[in-house]
Amino acid sequence: MTALIIHGHFYQPPRENPWTGSIERQPSAYPYHDWNERIHDECYGPNAFAHIIGASNTIECTLNNYANISFNFGPTLLSWLELQHPKTYRRIIEADKDSVGRRSGHGNAIAQAYGHAILPLCNERDRLTHVLWGLADFRFRFEREPESLWLPETACDHQTLELLIEQGLRFVILAPNQAERVLRGEGESYSVADGSIDPRRAYQYPHSDHSGRSIAIFFYDGPSSRAIAFERVLSSSQMLVEMFKGAAQGGAMVNVATDGETYGHHFKLGDLALAHALAVEAREQEFQVTNYGEFLARHPPEFEVEIKSGPEGEGTSWSCAHGVGRWIRDCGCHTGGEPGWRQQWRGPLRLALDFLRDEAARQFESVGADLLIDPWATRNYYIELILDHGRSRAEFLARHSKQILSPPDQMRALTLLEIQRNALLMYTSCGWFFSELSGIETLQILKYAARVIELMDELGLPSPRARFLGMLAAAESNIPAFGTGADLYLRFAEPAADVVPSYS
Repeated sequence: MTALIIHGHFYQPPRENPWTGSIERQPSAYPYHDWNERIHDECYGPNAFAHIIGASNTIECTLNNYANISFNFGPTLLSWLELQHPKTYRRIIEADKDSVGRRSGHGNAIAQAYGHAILPLCNERDRLTHVLWGLADFRFRFEREPESLWLPETACDHQTLELLIEQGLRFVILAPNQAERVLRGEGESYSVADGSIDPRRAYQYPHSDHSGRSIAIFFYDGPSSRAIAFERVLSSSQMLVEMFKGAAQGGAMVNVATDGETYGHHFKLGDLALAHALAVEAREQEFQVTNYGEFLARHPPEFEVEIKSGPEGEGTSWSCAHGVGRWIRDCGCHTGGEPGWRQQWRGPLRLALDFLRDEAARQFESVGADLLIDPWATRNYYIELILDHGRSRAEFLARHSKQILSPPDQMRALTLLEIQRNALLMYTSCGWFFSELSGIETLQILKYAARVIELMDELGLPSPRARFLGMLAAAESNIPAFGTGADLYLRFAEPAADVVPSYS
């Protein structure tokens, strides 16, 4: 039987107000309170309780789609689901446990880098923390070791893949356009730079240190994934499975990857098409519905693969034809907006945030060195307190402090760590993804920046605010009334401006 693997990347950017921890009303999500609620109602919940409709238009049974697909959920989205929709959250966790039992010990869930930052654009310390926090979040929720980690926007470079190898992960999922060359052994190789890599097998990517360590790479089927995401193939479960049958062509596997929100949010009733396809038509066409871990155990890689370095060696991704340019410059890739809008604001925005990150890091190292044995190692472990609010702060600090800290020094150390948490969340990829500087996603990352500056002020540290605003002033909105990034920051990001911009 041909293996069939459908991967869903379920993710929403963190939307909570950094000061209150709650999500404010988002008018663009009307009639829902906010976009998390809307997408839960259209996608996350329906996929947890997907109906199989019989011939008489009655519900024959209810399925948990997460038990039949490979998936990852953003850690910040899972934390919201756990609090706001515990039934859906439990179904997600149960689906992984069920799949572990049915898939030879390999669960459907994989981890995700914590803050959905573009990892190749992170500095080495931040990239490590995003990965470590994502793995820790997975262990905390799914109570097992992860086999893989979803790279936000599948953005990767050689350093990122080697970090995953060093963390002991078995495989990663990339887009076909990210492959450069396949090596068949004995010096034989061929180029796949045009996206022609065969997606019906796994490939080996070795660590450059010649240690023998490696990671398997699955390249998803590009045409089939695009058809699901953009070409309305989800309008019929029969059409969906016929497409898989054509893609198989006698190979051992068909694998596709899309945003999980495709199934119900982007395409109404996509959750039902997915449920029926996997429960009925796929089995009729003799597909074995499985996941990457189980397939890899039965079909280890035969060939090595080289990946593209991307323009200027910055890396590549699945959603930018220019490598990772979408998150650093006006490369031409954007979503939404009006004719003539440009994204020249992306570069100044990143430069301003990089400046703020580095100033916060400098103070974290300097002040933290008086309190903590290893400030950066302590930051990596700080995920323990983020995940478990009942965990003793005093006990945590006792393990990481140079000496017994007084209550004021304990508060000082925790504030330094909160500065770092907010600094990491400033790089959520959605802040650059869309067309306009004043979008809610970009305002969200500016709010994290405002929180960083406020906490630095609370500690009496030199304030980077004036220079930060000066750098933001170089980022210009496409909407004249909104001015620059500095204007938007002052109007919407700082706590006194608790409003949402309107384009009307």
